[in-house]
Amino acid sequence: MVSRQPGASVIIDKDFVISEIDKRIYGSFIEQLGRAVYGGIYEPDHPEADEQGFRKDVMKLVKDLQVPIIRYPGGNMVSAYNWEDGVGPKEDRPRRLELAWQTIETNHVGTNEFADWAAKAGSDVMMAVNLGTRGIDAARNLLEYCNHAVGTYYSDLRKQHGYDKPHDIKTWCLGNEMDGSWQLGGKTAEEYGRIAYETAKAMKQVDSSIELVSCGSSGAAMPTFPEWEAVTLSHTYEFADHVSLHQYYGNDENDTANFLAKSLDMDQFIRTVISTCDYIKSKKRSKKTMTLSFDEWNVWFHSSEADQQLEPWQIAPPQLEDVYTFEDALLVANMLHTLINHADRVKIACMAQLVNVIAPIMTENQGRAWKQTIYYPYYYLSVYGRGKALQPIIHSDKYDSKEFTDVPYLDSAVVLNESKNELVLFMTNRHLEEGLSVSCDLRSFEKAAIIEHVVLEHDDPKASNTKDKEDVTPHSRGNAVIEETMLQAELPRMSWSMIRVKV
Repeated sequence: MVSRQPGASVIIDKDFVISEIDKRIYGSFIEQLGRAVYGGIYEPDHPEADEQGFRKDVMKLVKDLQVPIIRYPGGNMVSAYNWEDGVGPKEDRPRRLELAWQTIETNHVGTNEFADWAAKAGSDVMMAVNLGTRGIDAARNLLEYCNHAVGTYYSDLRKQHGYDKPHDIKTWCLGNEMDGSWQLGGKTAEEYGRIAYETAKAMKQVDSSIELVSCGSSGAAMPTFPEWEAVTLSHTYEFADHVSLHQYYGNDENDTANFLAKSLDMDQFIRTVISTCDYIKSKKRSKKTMTLSFDEWNVWFHSSEADQQLEPWQIAPPQLEDVYTFEDALLVANMLHTLINHADRVKIACMAQLVNVIAPIMTENQGRAWKQTIYYPYYYLSVYGRGKALQPIIHSDKYDSKEFTDVPYLDSAVVLNESKNELVLFMTNRHLEEGLSVSCDLRSFEKAAIIEHVVLEHDDPKASNTKDKEDVTPHSRGNAVIEETMLQAELPRMSWSMIRVKV
């Protein structure tokens, strides 16, 4: 019996709208961790450093990604961070034991420097406040320092530090992973709910225009999930605008088929949080719909062994420096597809992190910067995935893996950019051995024409990029064609594609 090539059929209709995509789902994250800041975005003695010490080669790679928002300064680090240490004259700033990552924090980069860097990168700042070892006072004072115009203690202090105009930071996280036993000042759901509510109330009185993110569980595997969300939101629902989700995946067992299916777990995680939020909405008889901030997500497992061997109390040692593979890039693409397909509820998302630390961009101290494999799906989705998310109706051949059943070989997201008259199809073929024949019915789009078909493929799922050779890069030799209103494409085995269509 002759086996046929795996296939998938897709119906795409301009009226099947999920939601307008909030550009903030293409955000990222920088923590005072490892070489993310020192040796990453900031290296004053680097040949390409600007007048503030920021690396211009790194800045270009970040700007090319068009990152709309960047979460800062943590992460675990924020739960024992005194923001006052990082403002004022650098020569007066204290060196501190940074307990979350067992390093020395010099505080040479703080709130003002990061706000300057983000502005140069074309990004907004998503600021996190310390609800571990601190609380209401520190949070409201930092907000006053950042956002109040003039005439108060902290706004005038900012002016003394050389910043006449406020930073006007609009998005704030109420702590980080507060249910984690690894978190300094970790809390029960009731404890966190109360302090987050009171902090949110104070912050909204300082600046009513800000958006606040209430801490969700540190991951779907937490024993308290989703009860944590239900209890904490019962306190914070009035003042919070979003609830956070964090999730990382790895391929520890070297099972590529199962690894590429893990975006299905991410999808279920999102659906469970949505249902919990809606339960609290109903319980409170509220008219407000809580939206989601998936403000930590990525592949993270490669560097675990190396990190365990580091000596403590170094300044900016290499930590969490995962070297990403081609298969990692495929899962990152699938995770981005998942965020787009929940654009009605996911309004913010941050790939963790941006430079050196589990990051799409790597640097060498005093040397080069380069793109990891995961840079490419992030780039294409961020740049071309703007507009309305459409719900594709997909019929795909499927497979079973160790943890998942009925995994579609085709993973996809579809975006309609009406301002550019473009329909953009993002597609992953999960099949490890065979190409995937895809037929897309574009019945509601007349006179459609292919602009380009970009493909990310490689024979070796473990292939990676280095400073000397970028082995995994996309090409524009995809074979998508359109006849009348039918788009046909052959997706190579184990590959990701972006097909742009003029409509």
